[in-house]
Amino acid sequence: MSEMEDVKAAEEQTSPATDATSKKEELVGETTEELPPEQIVTETIDEDGDEVEEITQITKKVVKRTMKITETSSTTKTSSLTAPAKLYGKDLSEYDDVDVETLLAQLSPEEINILAKEVDPDDNFLPPDQRCSYECTKDPTGPLNRKKLIEHINKQAIETPDQPEFEPYVKGTVRGKKWVPPPRDQRDVEAEEKIAIDLGDEYESALKDATQEEIIDLAAILGFHSMMNQDQYHASLLNKGQPVGMGWDGITKSTQQKVYPMDPPNDTDVEESIRRVKDDDEKLIDLNLNNIKNISEEKLEQLINALPGNEHLEVLSLTNVGLTDKLALLLAEAIEKSKTLRVLNVETNFISPPVIVKLVQALLKCRTIEEFRASNQRSQVLGNKIEMEITDLVEKNTSLLRLGLHLEFNDARHRVAAHLQRNIDRTGRQRRMGHFGRNYTIGFYQ
Repeated sequence: MSEMEDVKAAEEQTSPATDATSKKEELVGETTEELPPEQIVTETIDEDGDEVEEITQITKKVVKRTMKITETSSTTKTSSLTAPAKLYGKDLSEYDDVDVETLLAQLSPEEINILAKEVDPDDNFLPPDQRCSYECTKDPTGPLNRKKLIEHINKQAIETPDQPEFEPYVKGTVRGKKWVPPPRDQRDVEAEEKIAIDLGDEYESALKDATQEEIIDLAAILGFHSMMNQDQYHASLLNKGQPVGMGWDGITKSTQQKVYPMDPPNDTDVEESIRRVKDDDEKLIDLNLNNIKNISEEKLEQLINALPGNEHLEVLSLTNVGLTDKLALLLAEAIEKSKTLRVLNVETNFISPPVIVKLVQALLKCRTIEEFRASNQRSQVLGNKIEMEITDLVEKNTSLLRLGLHLEFNDARHRVAAHLQRNIDRTGRQRRMGHFGRNYTIGFYQ
């Protein structure tokens, strides 16, 4: 009965007052139901002072009436009736003050699991196994073997028979709805239209009568590299004639690289060279110990200690021999006393930047060294401070003509290049340098 009253109240609130409506109630049926009698026992005291029990019997009857409500309206207006949302017979507003934590604390673990299966947390930070409502109750059969699992899946896929086709395949027959591309935009079609260029009768006749080789030469002159391969391009520039079978339909491929033989290993006898340096052999002018890996530190130390007493050695190459800072400091002391050494090469070793500064500083006392190479060391980057120190030392050196060092900063490179050029111009040795001419190198030497 209360629900009917709520609906009536909602109708009265939502229906506009301007509608002329009338309601008619009609009794459809009436039933009378008699409830079981109830007895009430009370204890009282009579006139004699004795306790007496009085039994009172109460009889209740419930009358249920069924009413039919007929509503008539003079207009044909449709009104939407909205009743307040309810949950378990109560309005949702009554649940605002309910403490959810208290309700969850009253649930048993089984009820919490049931609730968790019905609710998706919708939290991306949770792992998928905690968001999924499915829980596997089987015990693990063993550790996961990915290889065997993939083999089992492949085997099962191969052994599973294909589903039979309900309609046999017929070649050329289109099944289902054929896809038809949508019509293209007219602007795209107009953009792809070819533009005809009028070159004139003279150029058109020349191109029409030109051979394939002449067109390839013209494409090479105009720089159309994508229209030809490397052999055709270089043949056109060098005027060697086009290769046979290399027309427009030829295969675009790169030129095969030339195979050069490997450099033979350095077979210089280290002990014999050290002996000749100690003995100041006048025929030993150029000593090359590059790429000899088995030179011990004792032998290198013997060679360095013998340099100050030698007056004929001019070129010393110690590239990739494992030169360390200790040996490089001994070499710096030795070249200060050298009298004939002109070229010193210590590239591709393990010399630190501060020791390279010591070597460049030693060149100031040795006025005979014209070329010094020390690139590709343990530290690829020298740093601004080291480069400025090397630049200051090079500007004080009047005999150095070529420096093999990779300088990163532009200021250091420009200052060193300008000073080396002034040294070359001052000494007047361009004729003796031959193919070097006025060219100098600052950076890594191959």
